Amino acid sequence: MLAVSLAALAVLCAAQPNPLVDLLVYRAEGRAVVEGTDLYGFTVTEWELPATYPPFAALLFVPVAVSPLPVAQALFAVGNVVLLALLIHFSLRLAGRRTAPLPLMAATALGVWLEPVFQTVLFGQINLALACLVLWDLTRPEGARGKGLAIGVAAGIKLTPAIFAVHLLVTGRVRSGLTALAGFAGTVALGAVALPGASVDFWARRMFETGRVGKAWIVDNQSLQGLLARLLHTPEPGLWWAVPAAFVGLAGLWLARTAHRRGREAWGVSAVAGTALLVSPISWSHHWVWCVPLLAVLGGAPSGRRWPPYAAAAVAVLFTARTHWLVPHSGDLDLHLPWWQQPLASPYPLLGLALLGYAAWRLRREGRAGHRTTSPAPVGPARGERRRGGASASDPPRPAESTGR
Repeated sequence: MLAVSLAALAVLCAAQPNPLVDLLVYRAEGRAVVEGTDLYGFTVTEWELPATYPPFAALLFVPVAVSPLPVAQALFAVGNVVLLALLIHFSLRLAGRRTAPLPLMAATALGVWLEPVFQTVLFGQINLALACLVLWDLTRPEGARGKGLAIGVAAGIKLTPAIFAVHLLVTGRVRSGLTALAGFAGTVALGAVALPGASVDFWARRMFETGRVGKAWIVDNQSLQGLLARLLHTPEPGLWWAVPAAFVGLAGLWLARTAHRRGREAWGVSAVAGTALLVSPISWSHHWVWCVPLLAVLGGAPSGRRWPPYAAAAVAVLFTARTHWLVPHSGDLDLHLPWWQQPLASPYPLLGLALLGYAAWRLRREGRAGHRTTSPAPVGPARGERRRGGASASDPPRPAESTGR
C-alpha cells in the first residue's frame, strides 16, 4: 500500500512543470551565504520568489546550495515522506497511543494525500520538519533536559513556532518556556554573528513586510486574514482582521491553558497550532500539516476520551477535498467570490474556528460536571494501564505565492 501510494506521488510530482519550487529559494539562500551576496535582495524562478526566513535558516540551507539540484530534490522528497511517518508517530504519542510498524506505514500511505502534506512534498517545503521539532519537544517528559530547545530552534527558522514557547509559559512550564526563548535567542545571535548585515535587514525591516511573502487575499492563504479579505472583498481588511485575530489569539492560548490544567494536553497542543495558523497574517494551505496531529487527537485517543466518531472522518475528508482550488481563483477572482463559494474558499480557517469553539464548549461542560484533574498527565504512550488524563483526543496553488513565513 505504501509503495503504490509513493509511486503515484512520484509520478504526480514528476509531471509538474516546476516541482519543488521552494527548494530553489532555499538553495538561493544558502548560495547567498556562501557567496556573501544580499540575502534579501534576490528573487528566483519566473515567479520572482524572495527569501522570507530569518538569517539562521539561510545558514542551515548551505548544504542544499552546494548539493547538485537532482540530489537535493530527491533528498527533500524522500525526507518529507520520512518526516511524515515521524510526525504520525509523534502525533499518536501525543494522543496516548503506541505506534506499530504496519499501521504506521498504512497511515503514511494515506497521509501523503492530505492536501497540506501533498503540497509540502510538491513544493519541497520544510513544514513537516518544523512540526516534528515542535511535537517531539512537547511530547518529551516534563523536566527532561533541554525541553523547549527544539521549539526555540524551530522558531529561529520560521518564527511562527514561537507561539509554542508562549504556550509553555502560560501553562506554568516556565523552565521549558524560558529554554525555548533562549534557544530562539541563540539562533538570532548565531545569525547575527554569521550574517550581521542580513540580520539587521531582517529584524528591522523584512520581518514586517508581510506583503513580501505574498497576497493575503488569495485562496492559497488559509488564515483568518485570508478568510476575511475574501469575505469582505477587500485586499486589506485592516481592523476587521486585526481585532478578531487578537481575540482568537488570546482565546486560543486561554483554551490551551485550560486544556492543559484539566489533563487534556493533546487538546491544548492542537488549540495552539490552530491558533497560530489562524492569527498568522499568511498561512498557506501547506502550512496546515498540523492536520496530522489533529487527526490523531480526534480519532486516536484512548476509548472514552475521543471526540465524536464522525469528527476524524469529516476532518480527513475536508483536508483531502481541496475545495479551495475548485473555486475561481485566477487573477483577482479570489476577491469576487459569491457568498455560497466562501466556505469552499476558506475550509481550513472555518474548521479551525469551529474546533476551537467546540473544544471550549466541551471543556466548559466538563468543568461544570466537576471533571477536573489536579495535575496534567504526562504525554506519551501508556505502559501497562493507560494513564489518567491522557489526550482526548492534505490544482496546486500558484508557486509564486508558495513560500511564506
